[in-house]
This record gives sequence, C-alpha cells and structure tokens, in this order.
Amino acid sequence: MENVLDIMRERGLFEDCTNPDVGQKLAEPGVVYAGFDPSSDSLQAGNFVTIMALAHFQRCGHKVVALAGGATGMIGDPSGKTSERSLLTREQVEANTEGIRENLSRFLDFDHPTAPAVIVNNNDWLGEFSFLDFLRDIGKHFRMGAMLGRESVRARLASESGMSFTEFSYALLQAYDFLHLYDTAGCRFQIGGSDQWGNITAGIDLVRKLRGEEVYGITIPLVCDSAGQKFGKSEGNAVYLDARKTSPYDFYQFFFRTTDADAARFLKIFTFLPLATITELEVALQEKPEQREAQRKLAEEVTRAVHGDAGLTVALRASEVLFGGSIEGLSASDLAGIFADVPSAELSRETVAGATVIDIAAAAGLCQSKGAARRLVQSGGLYLNNVRVAGIEATVGPEDLVDDQVAVLRSGKKNFHLVRIAG
Repeated sequence: MENVLDIMRERGLFEDCTNPDVGQKLAEPGVVYAGFDPSSDSLQAGNFVTIMALAHFQRCGHKVVALAGGATGMIGDPSGKTSERSLLTREQVEANTEGIRENLSRFLDFDHPTAPAVIVNNNDWLGEFSFLDFLRDIGKHFRMGAMLGRESVRARLASESGMSFTEFSYALLQAYDFLHLYDTAGCRFQIGGSDQWGNITAGIDLVRKLRGEEVYGITIPLVCDSAGQKFGKSEGNAVYLDARKTSPYDFYQFFFRTTDADAARFLKIFTFLPLATITELEVALQEKPEQREAQRKLAEEVTRAVHGDAGLTVALRASEVLFGGSIEGLSASDLAGIFADVPSAELSRETVAGATVIDIAAAAGLCQSKGAARRLVQSGGLYLNNVRVAGIEATVGPEDLVDDQVAVLRSGKKNFHLVRIAG
C-alpha cells in the first residue's frame, strides 16, 4: 500500500503534522476525517483541496469520513476570521448541510469494497448535549491558558471587534467531534486546512485525556495563487461546486485562466494525473505558453470531476459559442449561464412574433436604431444564434427561440446580446 503522506508531500497537499510518527501510522489502513462548514448550501473551489486529500486517503486504502457541521455551523468557526460572522438560522444550516452532502457524494466512493466513504452530521451527537452536561463533561478538560494562547484567539482578542464566548467555545465542539469519531468509528486521523491547527490539536488533547490514546492531525496548505490571493475566488466572487451557483462554463474558465506560474502546482493539487504527465505538460507550457495546454488539461480534469462529462461538454460548447460556434444542442439555461455577463433584454412574445431581426436588434438595444441594424445586416455583421443574418427582411421565427425562451444576437465577433421572451 502506497503511503498517502508521501503522495500528499509530492503533490503539495502537506503542510504539517502533529506527530513525526504519523507516516508510520499511515502505513496501515486507518480511518480519517475532515470537517466541512455549512456556511453556504454549496462547497467552494477552495474546499476541493480538502476533498482531494480525502480522495487520496481513500485511494490508499483508508476509510474516509466527511463531517458536515450541522451543529458547529450554528456557531461558526472563528479560525482565520477577522470578525464574527452573522449566525445562520437552524433552517439555513440544515439546508446548507444537505447541499454539502450532495456535493460530497460526487467525489468520494461510497461503494468501495473495503473502505467505503461515510458522511456524518455532527448535529446527530452534539445536538443531544445539554449546555450543563457539555460544560461538566467536556469543558472541564480544557485549560483557559492554552485556549487563550492560540494565535487566532490572541489576534481576535486584540482586535477592535473582539471575540464572543460563542466563537471562543467553537474549539471544544470540534474537539468533541474527534473524540466521538474515535469512539464510534475508530478514527485516528483528522485533516484540515493549516488554519485548523488549534482545533485539531484540541481534539487530540481531549482524546489523550479521556481515552489515553494517541490520535493524529495533518494540515493542508491554504492554497494561494502566485499573486498571493486566496484560491477559490473569481473577481472577488466565490467559485462554487454547485452548477446552480457557478455554471460549468464559468467553473471551467476559472481554472483555464490559471497563470503559467500556478498551472503545474494546481495540476498536482486538483487532479490525479501522474506526476510524469504533469511534468510533460509543464515542459509544453514553457515551450509554447500561448497554447495553454497545461491550463486546458487542468480545466478539463477538474470540471469533469465536479460536473461530470455532461458538464464538461457544456463548458466546452460554451467556449465554442463565444467564438462563433453553433448553439445547437444547448438549452435556454445553458445559454443563460454562458451569457450571464452580457447585456440582455426581455421582450414580450407579441413584440417578437413575426418581427424582423432588425426590429429585434433595435428593440433589444444591440443597435441604437433600426437604421443602424439595417446597415449592420447589409455589411454582414449581424448574427442571430451565431448565424449571419442573410437579408434585411429576415424574421425571428419560433424555431429561432431556444426552448421557446431565448435567442442570441451578435454584432461583429464579440458583441453579444441575450434576448429573453417574457411570460
């Protein structure tokens, strides 16, 4: 069995561990868990780093447990935060937890013959505690000096916003998660981002005090791009793993836009491609950077992993459409995702029915006037659904409306306009 720690080091997924013997302990199959915070109803691209680490553990024969924080999500993890976030309602946390369950079910093997993955919700055990019982049975094992000495706590206490008792107590809840999974699943390993070090070691200390056993923590680097920006955002907006929040096309483009400096590193982190293949792609990128083969392979591999072959096909078709390719086979929702950032106009069905393309181009705002639209047609520069409009008498028929809802106008090579049918 290949040692997963060696793989993590080779692929840039290892930051630190709580015990130098952890590599030896991982030489035999064990149980590892990672927690996911339900602050949204979808995991983000940044979470994919942890998911990949879990997948490597499973491929090396370990049983993996993905923990959805249905209880801890009610509190909010202060690690890495400069101020306290707004608390979510119980209903929001429950809905978000279900969304995370759905996300995770696509990446881990729940039918593995010897080590099937498991998803758990910590509300199933933390929700049963009364406040007094938790303080008496768990809180008594934590020393204030150690808790106050954590860097994340010191920084927050020194800040203007300070830190609430609610956030301060978060580490106790995550520590109990480790104890519970040790007791019920034989879990001896926890992985998490490097900002989770204090929470992980709190759990290790609790297991040691109450069970007299040694458990281990492994941290993953917080991935940043070559400019030092935290990975997982596009122009300030989070990139989600759910197609309803980030379209497969936008997801593909996010990875395709990876800089040359980051491409090989991200291929190691976010794909299972052999290191020799990644080296070949790195050499090709150095020799012919304009072809962007490394970025293309990265975008294809990650989009396929997250959105499946169908999602990758849509993303690639979207790229073709934006460069003048056919829209055949794409749905109205596909087009809405592809053209989410272009101007759009909503016209009544009565306005569109039987109207000329010139009329629609003017009414939708693609052209300033019918005269301008007419001149554009005469010069061969007006397109309907990426097909050049042949003459000034051309009309918009039912067959031109995708799913009877939308049509795409274009002037020149890149000036798109989406026409939506109201009602």
